[in-house]
Amino acid sequence: MKRWSLMVFLMAGLWMVGARQAEAHCQVPCGIYDDHARVHAMYEDTMTITKAIKNIKALSAKNDAQSKNQLVRWIITKEAHASKIIKVISEYFLTQKIAPVKEGHKNYAAYLTKLARHHAVMRAAMKTKQKASLKAAEALHKAIDGISGYWPAKK
Repeated sequence: MKRWSLMVFLMAGLWMVGARQAEAHCQVPCGIYDDHARVHAMYEDTMTITKAIKNIKALSAKNDAQSKNQLVRWIITKEAHASKIIKVISEYFLTQKIAPVKEGHKNYAAYLTKLARHHAVMRAAMKTKQKASLKAAEALHKAIDGISGYWPAKK
């Protein structure tokens, strides 16, 4: 019986390892990066957030079950895309692409500006989670504009 239990435990562990979802990019120095593609994806996420907000506003005035169902689905979609942007900024750009610069270094002011602009994207994405506001979505788009120059398309 113990042998069977151990085998079930190991099989379940292997299944869980294999069932994990692939992440956007690994955190090893593989050198295969397309920073501009991630910025482009954040713009697409922002367009989805904008569409979700428009649908949330339209559906919130309706009282039938189908409209309420779709309303909830659009809210979930808006939240997911905002979370995705926050994750890309924090787990990709801030951890892998922006190297720390010590205070007093000639590039320190530029480093602080870059950090602030990336942080602004995260905060703007958070605001789209908190509000069903087109102004919040527009602010997110502008915040992404603020970092897009750092990550141009490869030639």
